[in-house]
Amino acid sequence: METRKVQLSGGTTYTISLPKQWATEQGISPGSTLYLHPDADGTLLIEAGTHQDREDRQVRMDVSSYDTDMLAQAVEAMYLVGIDELVLVDRNGYDDDHFETAMDLCADLSGLQLMETSEKKLVFQNIIDSSSISIRKSTLRMKLIVLAMHRDAVEAVVNNDTALAARITTRDSEVDKLFCLVTRQFERAIDDLQTVEALGTTRHELFEYYHTARQFERVADHATKMASLAMEHGGSFADETTDEFARVADESRRIVERAADIVLSDVNVTTAFDILSDASALDDEVNEIDKRLYERADADAAFTFGLLLDSVRRTAAYGRNIAEMGIQQCVKQKECEEIGLRQR
Repeated sequence: METRKVQLSGGTTYTISLPKQWATEQGISPGSTLYLHPDADGTLLIEAGTHQDREDRQVRMDVSSYDTDMLAQAVEAMYLVGIDELVLVDRNGYDDDHFETAMDLCADLSGLQLMETSEKKLVFQNIIDSSSISIRKSTLRMKLIVLAMHRDAVEAVVNNDTALAARITTRDSEVDKLFCLVTRQFERAIDDLQTVEALGTTRHELFEYYHTARQFERVADHATKMASLAMEHGGSFADETTDEFARVADESRRIVERAADIVLSDVNVTTAFDILSDASALDDEVNEIDKRLYERADADAAFTFGLLLDSVRRTAAYGRNIAEMGIQQCVKQKECEEIGLRQR
């Protein structure tokens, strides 16, 4: 770290000198334009004009040896890190499977369009500008979908509703699509200050939304897992057991919902401490139910039902992760002095 003393120039303007090594590395000379980004945390970030004026991020890849799975992984990876244009060249020529994979990717990744196709070249472009995206609304939509998926998954298990369970598995892709959009903006914002400004958020808020969305995506995965178990083993669970499952599963979902409100609805962070306590109590209760299973059910049934309980346990843990992040962010922002942060 280097320090500078602020000078007063012309009686009204504050000035400081720039570190010479940094200025040289950035190609700065008299008359160069710099871009200043004041942040809510009191920092002032300086960006060289060469970064401001750079062309949209473009990548050209030779995918001649890629199968369809590798092609999909490459495109998704480039999308997530914020590439705006991706040119994929296959010297051997694309077949129908590759074209079908390309179209599926455009359906699964928000803003991605296949702009050009030829026998040996595919050109993808991102058509959504960061200024048109609300990360908060995207995360909030994830919350609504995920909680509905989880609620329906529990109902499918309890009522042996395989049709409902089947519908749940198809909604996981919508959650994945939203999470990819949030991840893309988060990754771009790490090294592109203009993305943060275009999104109309702070870096701290962006991290909160990304972290929360990550937990939602995991909850959705476990809702899908429970739905799959309902389809595979529906009707094989005792009523008494499913009643216990429904009770603890509903509580795990409430933990996630309450934790999410800390980030998305500005609920007082003191709620986070109650969530941590409730999540720990639920974990103990689920462990006790799991132990009792082997006393009154055959081993196979107990194992299968144990998988459901594991999803309940993990769902509550994801809610706890959100609550813990809320407390950590509060500490960083020095707000906890006002609420009497206690040792835990």
